[in-house]
Amino acid sequence: MEITNIKVTKVNGRNRLLGYVSVTFDNCFVVHNIALYDTDKGRKIVMPRRRTSKGEYKDVAHPTVNEFREFLTNAISEAYDNS
Repeated sequence: MEITNIKVTKVNGRNRLLGYVSVTFDNCFVVHNIALYDTDKGRKIVMPRRRTSKGEYKDVAHPTVNEFREFLTNAISEAYDNS
């Protein structure tokens, strides 16, 4: 799987939130509203989520292995720095 496009929308003045990102994979699948945060342990992504009737948040889409989450976080972070 290849990341073929990353679109960054920077956010100013919102605590540790740096921006929102849309990532396109293989020119055929896109995930919108990935949040990029600056934390004490480095940058972190939060996948798009929805609120359940119990008030909990559940991811709509997310990586299933840590290696891919790290790959995605690094790609998004690099795109943020270059935008």
